[in-house]
Amino acid sequence: MLADLQLKGLTPKTQKIYLREVSNYAKYFGKSPEQLGEKELREYLLYLLNERKLAKGTYRFYYQGLKFLYKNTLKREEVVEKIHCPRGKKKLPVVLDLAEVKTLLTVMENIKHRAILTITYSAGLRISETARLKVSDIDSKRMMVRVQQGKGGKDRYTILSKTALECLRQYWRSYRPKEWLFEGQKEGTHVCISSIRQVFLEAKERAGITKPASPHTLRHSFATHLIEAGTSLYHVQLLLGHRSPTTTTVYLHVSRMNLAQVTSPLDSIPEEL
Repeated sequence: MLADLQLKGLTPKTQKIYLREVSNYAKYFGKSPEQLGEKELREYLLYLLNERKLAKGTYRFYYQGLKFLYKNTLKREEVVEKIHCPRGKKKLPVVLDLAEVKTLLTVMENIKHRAILTITYSAGLRISETARLKVSDIDSKRMMVRVQQGKGGKDRYTILSKTALECLRQYWRSYRPKEWLFEGQKEGTHVCISSIRQVFLEAKERAGITKPASPHTLRHSFATHLIEAGTSLYHVQLLLGHRSPTTTTVYLHVSRMNLAQVTSPLDSIPEEL
């Protein structure tokens, strides 16, 4: 199965999770998955839902690992073809307004922390992408940021704002990073994702933001603010690195620009009626 995962080009993280879940599946029954079929798989999936009470997203991820095993490695697609994965609930993302973003980015006294949050928001990055930025990824001449091996193993370019560039220059003068833009505690390593999460939570508390925001909220806010400023959905899709435009359209639902153009029918009723 590991060989099949590697040949399929799945990321090391996905490979690890798929293999771990297949191992858990085998341990649950005390047998090799080769000796198990549709009946046992149904029982195990119900165990994940009803007893372990996995979140829908986590459950779907584990389901995909088991599906990969039977479909690609064991060549027994009939085991999974009648088992359907429940759809997840569609939730709109939390978005900060521009004033909240400004406060969030200015309350941090530590210039490194401020630079991390500033480039994350201004370029619409995932925090995993921010963590792996290299000094050479900042192209100040073209005002672009190169994102290497983002989600799905794709490279892309996104925008570099003038404000973010000035912040990065202040940070560079203080820290002088070598290879990784934001270095970790150990020499030769980059900052870890958990550290970025902690930086965000501290900034959120200082800024007095009560919305259920996470570091990924900065990426949602970036996309929404671009659409509100008149940027086309196509260009937002490119900057975010979305494979499908359908993924990007979620920001139309939270954009005030689109809702502001709609008039309530109550305001269309003549006053004399």
